[in-house]
Amino acid sequence: MSIVCFNELLPSQCVPQLFHIFLTFIANCLSVFLFFFFLAIYLCKRTMQNKARLELADYEAENLARLQRAFARKWEFIFMQAEAQVKIDRKKDKTERKILDSQERAFWDVHRPVPGCVNTTEMDIRKCRRMKNPQMVKKSVYGVTDESQSHSPVHTPAQPIRKTTKEDVRKQITFLNIQLDRHCMKMSKVAESLMSYTEQFLEYDPFVTVPEPSNPWISDDTTFWDLDSSKDPSQQRVKRWSFSFNEVLMDSMGRDLFLKFLESEFSSENLRFWLAVQDLKQRPLQAVPDRVLEIWQEFLAPGAPSSINLDSHSFEKTSQNVKDPGRYTFEDAQEHIYKLMKSDSYTRFLRSNVYQDLLLLKKKGKSLTSKRLTGLMQSS
Repeated sequence: MSIVCFNELLPSQCVPQLFHIFLTFIANCLSVFLFFFFLAIYLCKRTMQNKARLELADYEAENLARLQRAFARKWEFIFMQAEAQVKIDRKKDKTERKILDSQERAFWDVHRPVPGCVNTTEMDIRKCRRMKNPQMVKKSVYGVTDESQSHSPVHTPAQPIRKTTKEDVRKQITFLNIQLDRHCMKMSKVAESLMSYTEQFLEYDPFVTVPEPSNPWISDDTTFWDLDSSKDPSQQRVKRWSFSFNEVLMDSMGRDLFLKFLESEFSSENLRFWLAVQDLKQRPLQAVPDRVLEIWQEFLAPGAPSSINLDSHSFEKTSQNVKDPGRYTFEDAQEHIYKLMKSDSYTRFLRSNVYQDLLLLKKKGKSLTSKRLTGLMQSS
């Protein structure tokens, strides 16, 4: 049997990475015989280096003596391999030598740990923790404690059960009442929702459907960028606005068209307020107080030029937040306006002639001009 020494065949820059791959190969692929064979070479190398930090511990010396008896016929060959590797290591610079030593030592510390330590390659450390801490209980996804017996092969000894008190019963009742108010969904409904979402966005996934036009980073075709920068949205883009209200808000063209629709209904202040709050969250901290005051005076102050409708709870909370301005001063007001637009304005926008005619034009392959858009707005 012969062992090829990779250090002689490869440049020094590749040694740390290849050594890591080599150790992984030893751990996963080689037989038990070769595993202990390389362990014997490693321990022999440690004995040949006159350094205090590389001296063998008692358990390592015992392992070396045990391996020497097991590999008695091949010990001379093992010793020669260790000598050859030590000579090669001495030719390397100090930094590289330290890296290789630390990698090799870490590998054997994991796979042949100190006696008394948990061997993570043979036993699940989480099971060991459960053995040492029987009081630890598993929790389900919804926070309900699981009192049933574990199916794990590692069984914990039964603990003495203390008598249940009235206080324990009260705590359990309170806990169960809280759980009743939690929103829980059946797995079948979750799977159905995920499948519906996947099918809806299937044609927009470039990994599944070939995009048209092609990706400019792959094909060197700039048609995609030209369409994206143009003021004429594609049919796919217009269709996507009907998926959810967020799709409209995330698309610049969708926002512009939705804003024009709101202007025709004299309610554009809602979207302008929402966009102003979004812009506030991205402002530098020193500019936040002035911007908060501007938004308050424009949309919420008494006699504001673009007053928005808020419920009393949101208005009172926002009024208190304005006294200590921050990026999230208008969070409650923004959420209220968002829900208002989503439930009212957005549904009317999808049913309006503005959106329906635009979607029909895109299906017919016609382009959208400013005059055509103005005509659509007037007809709606």
